[in-house]
Amino acid sequence: MLLCRCAAPWVLAMGLIGTGLPAVQAAAPAAPTLYSQLGGEAAIAKVIDTFLTVVGGDPRIAPSFAGANLPRLRTLLVEQVCEATGGPCKYTGRDMKSSHAGMGITEAQFNALAEALYTAMDREGVPYALQNRLMALLAPMHRDIVTR
Repeated sequence: MLLCRCAAPWVLAMGLIGTGLPAVQAAAPAAPTLYSQLGGEAAIAKVIDTFLTVVGGDPRIAPSFAGANLPRLRTLLVEQVCEATGGPCKYTGRDMKSSHAGMGITEAQFNALAEALYTAMDREGVPYALQNRLMALLAPMHRDIVTR
């Protein structure tokens, strides 16, 4: 196919100016999702693995996870973060209110979990701006999780 590098396209475009025809604009590329900026599902899974390790070593919150099905919890956390950040995953767990009902989670425990997630993201090299965007997405869960 021969491409014309002459002035004709420019002249045609200039001829449309002032004709009342709407200007043609190139579609702006879609902004990358937080999911893609974090590195996708594999990177999210690494953060969750590190998060669970940090939680397991924190005496303020580790006892709350005694007896938990950790492989299932890992799967649900990856799904949840993946979906919340605009990824293709579908969260298959229960809503936060019913899944935490009766656990008596305190403000201090919730904050310790947030610290653990920040620590995990730091260890996995997630930039601070992305950390804050993720935490802003997760913060509204506070009202359904903290009951004491």
